[in-house]
Amino acid sequence: MIKLATFEHIPALQQLIAISVRGLSTAYYTPAQIESAIRYVFGIDSQLISDGTYYIFEEDHAIVGCGGWSKRNTLYGGDQHKETEDPLLDPAKDAARIRAFFVHPDHARRGIGRQIIATCEAAAKSNGFASLELGATLPGVPLYIAMGYHPLQRIDELLPDGEVLGIVKMQKKI
Repeated sequence: MIKLATFEHIPALQQLIAISVRGLSTAYYTPAQIESAIRYVFGIDSQLISDGTYYIFEEDHAIVGCGGWSKRNTLYGGDQHKETEDPLLDPAKDAARIRAFFVHPDHARRGIGRQIIATCEAAAKSNGFASLELGATLPGVPLYIAMGYHPLQRIDELLPDGEVLGIVKMQKKI
């Protein structure tokens, strides 16, 4: 079941994010890149929860997936990745953002991510946005392509410890 995330969900979401990244990224990133990304990039963006645009997927009273959309400028990264206030986007000219998707490895490839993305796309469209952008991790690229997103640019994010995290900026018209 999909429902809006609340601040009470944050501890469970932090655990899910680490489990998801460690379990689903090993074919794409080195162990050092994975740990660095968990420390410096992947995490909760509390602005999404405040804005009411972050969702959880529960199964048997456990959070097994999460993801959201944003009407703000940040393309990817949790609270630890942002240094400034996140300005609002203009739906008339800007693309909404698809943000922070993670699925528990034991529940991967069962349509959970697709369901949350569809929820986000509908919400962004109902808020006046005509397109979406995202910063996909390498394991997420095949899913996003299958859902109609197109790669725009490869970003090699240099992390504070010197690790480099490959991310693909993608876009879709809705």
